Amino acid sequence: MIDWSRVTQLRDEVGAEDFEEVVAIFLEEVEEVILRLRSWPDMSLLDKDLHFLKGSALSLGFQSFSNMCQEGERTAAEGKPEHVDIAELANEFERSKMAFLGGITKAP
Repeated sequence: MIDWSRVTQLRDEVGAEDFEEVVAIFLEEVEEVILRLRSWPDMSLLDKDLHFLKGSALSLGFQSFSNMCQEGERTAAEGKPEHVDIAELANEFERSKMAFLGGITKAP
């Protein structure tokens, strides 16, 4: 679910203090996009939103969420945005966030 080696790499690259800020910004931005998608999705922009989520998630080690965003991005780009399960995407983000926050103090 979480690529802990990526988390450690990012923390080493930016430093512990800046890492906390990166995490806070990531969570805030992703939650804003997911809220918008759940509330009033613009299906014409869904592939772009999922591309943003995919890249953001990958950079912070949210591997399974990133994979789900990639699949949704592909589906939306193929002209089938209605086949993207926004609720399941949001649920996967919540599961990933809980795993991340629960394991961050244990990460090497």
